[in-house]
Amino acid sequence: MMEKKNKSIKRKKKGNKNFINLKEEYSLSLNYIKDSKNFIFSIVAVALVFGVIGFFVQVPEDVLQKIIEMLQDILKQIEGLNQFELIKFIFLNNLKSSFFGLFFGAVLGIFPVMSAIVNGYLIGFVAQQAVSAEGIFTLLRLLPHGIFELPAVFISLGMGLRLGTFIFHKNKIKTLKSFFWNSFRVFIFVVIPLLVVAAIIEGTLISLF
Repeated sequence: MMEKKNKSIKRKKKGNKNFINLKEEYSLSLNYIKDSKNFIFSIVAVALVFGVIGFFVQVPEDVLQKIIEMLQDILKQIEGLNQFELIKFIFLNNLKSSFFGLFFGAVLGIFPVMSAIVNGYLIGFVAQQAVSAEGIFTLLRLLPHGIFELPAVFISLGMGLRLGTFIFHKNKIKTLKSFFWNSFRVFIFVVIPLLVVAAIIEGTLISLF
């Protein structure tokens, strides 16, 4: 009887230890995000600038046609999908973009900046098209689509930009490893949960309209 009780206590302690470790990993992730805030804000600034350009500056006809074709291709891919399939499609697409934006940043941070430029411009372009078609208040309908997705993407790109700065540190290999593992932790404990919530919200909203 006493032996069973001791085993039960050991299991509880082990469970508590795992919970504490999970909490600690999440706390470390948030701390690294705070330490990287300048890189994240830089990515947000780039995206905002090109978002404004996408909204107000008219592009050449051939570029406009390519953008429309790309958006139409995305619409074809989600045509006929049920709610679960939509959520899965959105999640995997965002996961791939965030992953590449983060870890390809090791190459001097070029990929995250380019991704911020493209995504910012597309957001501005889509917003402009929506406003032209249905008025300014349509932006309020678009807001829920990005409330979780955009922070996840910006955090990933900011981490990627910081990752690329390892080259400027004295101990490059050690710095790269540190940046990589901290970024990986953020990706697992912060970015992926945000993308899951974003996919559920977007997939549900799209399936309703």
